[in-house]
Amino acid sequence: MTFHFPKRARLPVTRPAPLLALLLALLLPSGDLRATEGLKLPNLGESSTSLFSAEYEYQLGRTWLRIFRNQAPTVDDPLLFDYLEDLVYRLVTHSQLEDRRIDLVVVDSPDINAFAVPGGVVGVHNGLLVYAQTEDELATVLAHELAHLSQRHFSRRVEFQRNQQPLNLAAMLAGFVLLATAGGDAGMAALSAAQAAAQDSALRYSRSNEAEADRVGMQTVVAAGLDPHAAASMFERMMQASRYASGSRIPEFLRTHPLSENRIADTRNRARQYSRPPLRDDTQYQLMRARVINHLATTPEEAIQKFRGELDGTTRSREASTYGLVLALTDAGRVDQAALELDSIWSQSPDRLEYKLANANILMTRGEPDKAAAALAAELKLTPGNHPLTMAYATALMQGRKPHLAEEVLVDQSKNRPDDPGLWYLLAEVQGLSGNIVGLHQSRAEYFILTGNMGEAERQLNYAMKLVGSDHVAAARINERLRDVATLRERMDI
Repeated sequence: MTFHFPKRARLPVTRPAPLLALLLALLLPSGDLRATEGLKLPNLGESSTSLFSAEYEYQLGRTWLRIFRNQAPTVDDPLLFDYLEDLVYRLVTHSQLEDRRIDLVVVDSPDINAFAVPGGVVGVHNGLLVYAQTEDELATVLAHELAHLSQRHFSRRVEFQRNQQPLNLAAMLAGFVLLATAGGDAGMAALSAAQAAAQDSALRYSRSNEAEADRVGMQTVVAAGLDPHAAASMFERMMQASRYASGSRIPEFLRTHPLSENRIADTRNRARQYSRPPLRDDTQYQLMRARVINHLATTPEEAIQKFRGELDGTTRSREASTYGLVLALTDAGRVDQAALELDSIWSQSPDRLEYKLANANILMTRGEPDKAAAALAAELKLTPGNHPLTMAYATALMQGRKPHLAEEVLVDQSKNRPDDPGLWYLLAEVQGLSGNIVGLHQSRAEYFILTGNMGEAERQLNYAMKLVGSDHVAAARINERLRDVATLRERMDI
C-alpha cells in the first residue's frame, strides 16, 4: 500500500496565509496590544542584550525559516539547490561574516528577488536566475544580501528604532516574514512603520545601510574572483525593466532596493577601482538558468518553443539552450527526441553531472528505471554522498519497485542532510511502499517540522508511538522528538 502526503499547494509568495495575515495585522499603527494576542514570540532570551546577539539572531532565523516554508512555495530541485548553495558558500568564505552558519531557501517564484534574514538565512527566487544573464550578475546580488548580514543591519536598525521609542517585538517578527515575501528592505520598512516614530531619520538610516551593502558586497565579489563590473550591469538592466513596467510588474528586487542614476554611477565608479578578472566559463550557471526557465514555463511545449527559438536565433550558450530543450522534451514525454538532443552535447562534455542526471531522467520517463538505477549507482561509486545523484538513485529504485533499497539509501543520506524537507518527503513515500509504517510517520514528522507544521508533526509521532509496541528504544527516541516538537511549537505557536 502506498501512503501519500497531501499535495503541496503552489501559492503565490505574496498571498497572506493565516499566520502571515496575523503578522501583517500587527503592523497597523494603532498600537492596540490586543493585536498581539495569540502570537507567542520565540523564547530566545529576555534581556535586552540577548536581543542583538548573534546567537539570538541565529535561533530567530531558524524559527523564521520554518514559518516561511509553511507560507511560501519552495523549489525541490537538488541539482539547482546544490549549485546555489555552493555559490553562496563561495561568497561567504570571502565575506566579512563572522557567523558562517548559512541556510539557503530557494523560492519557487518568477519574481526577480533575493533576500537575507538575520541569523544567516539566504533566499533566492528562482526567477532571479532568468533575469541574471551571468553568474557574476547573480553573485553581485547575493553578495549584497550577505553584506546586510555581515554588517548586522537588522540589529543596528532595530537598535536605532528602540532608541526612538519602545521596541515592538511582534512587529519585528512580522518584518522577518516581509523580508522574504516583499523583500528585505520592505521588511525593514515595515518595522519602521510599526514603530511610527522618527520616519525621516529611519529612511536615511536605511539608505546608508543600502550604500554600505553595495560597498561591502562588491568587496566580497572581488575577493571571490568574480567580476565587480557585473553589479552596475545588473542594476542598469533592472532600471531599464522598470521603465517599461508598472505596478506589480516592476521587479521585486528593484521595488525593495530602490535604484537611482546616482547609485548606478557610484557602483560603476567603485567597480573601476578593480581590474576585470579573466573571462571564465560559466556553463554551469547557464545550465542552471535553463533548468529554471524550463521549470517556470507554463507547459513543456511552451518551453520547447522557447529553447528552439534560442537555438534558431541568438543565445548566450547553445549548449545550455540544448540542455533546456532536453529537459522540456523529457517533460513532454518525447524521450527519443530528448535522447538525440542530449547526445549532441553529452559527447562534448561526458563528465557533466547535469547530463548524467538528464539521461537517468530520460530512462525513467521511458519506463526503464532499472537502467537508470544502474547508471546512477556507478556514478555514486565515484562520488559517494553526492546529493543530486543520491536523490535520483533513490527515485529510480522506487520506480523500479525496490523501495527497501531506496529506503536504505535515503536513511543513510538523511544523516548528511537532516534539514532537507525534500529528502524526508521522498523517504516517507519510499517507506510507505516498503511497509515501514513507523518509519513513514517519523519521516513525515521530520518533513512537517522543517516546514513549520508542528501540530501535524506531533500527530505523526503519536501515530508512530502507537505502533512501536514493546520496542522501548524506539519509544524513547519518539518521546525525545516529541519534546523537541513541543519546544519548537512553543516558539512558533503555530
